[in-house]
Amino acid sequence: MFQSVRRRPIAGIALGSILLVGSLALAPVAAAHEAFTAGTYSIEIGWLFEPTYVGQPNAVQFTIHDKDDKPVTDLGASDISVVVSTAGTDSPSLSFDPAFDLADGDGTFGEYDAAIVPTAPGDYTFHITGSIHGTKLDITGTSSADTFNSVVGSTDIEFPAKLPSMDEVSTHLDRIDSRIAALQSAAPAGGGDATAQAALATAQTASDSANRALLVGALLGGAGVVIGAAGLWLALKSRRKDAASA
Repeated sequence: MFQSVRRRPIAGIALGSILLVGSLALAPVAAAHEAFTAGTYSIEIGWLFEPTYVGQPNAVQFTIHDKDDKPVTDLGASDISVVVSTAGTDSPSLSFDPAFDLADGDGTFGEYDAAIVPTAPGDYTFHITGSIHGTKLDITGTSSADTFNSVVGSTDIEFPAKLPSMDEVSTHLDRIDSRIAALQSAAPAGGGDATAQAALATAQTASDSANRALLVGALLGGAGVVIGAAGLWLALKSRRKDAASA
């Protein structure tokens, strides 16, 4: 019933800072999508924002038109959902919110978005299921050069300094811990070697500082993701409320 058809590029924008999510939620559509048919409906799926960066709030974008190329604007919250997968891991089932306001004429009619924050680079798969006015929907699209973007790190857009990743900080901390263990093994019994004890104390201080940096980085990074995701979620929910009250 479902057949993958011609893909076509769509005008794109670059994704900015995670704290600009409020404005990003209203930005134009992403660079590329994958097209499908479901009965008499034509569908496009892809990322809301491309390029798609790790840690940046984004959304699975689903756009639908009927056989007369008119946008479908009456899908309910429980009509369709998506499971996002990468590296053998599946997300929970995510619901879609309308990206338009029928009363004010704002947004892109026929577009629905499911908010998500990708946290790992690589290829992503969208499995979208549900029903459209009685037509069963079961389509799967995977990021590629011919469909929608894979998720990439943000190193290339960091300025002026490149921020170390959590993996890099963790690796550095492991090295410090290894040095501490080596010093402890080499230290004389009873702590008689003042030089060795001083080196051990210095290494322990460095380890404690690295642990604090790792913790602060994790907390700040997590807070940024939560704030960004919350902003995008609230923007999408606001659109749904406006559409429902129309």
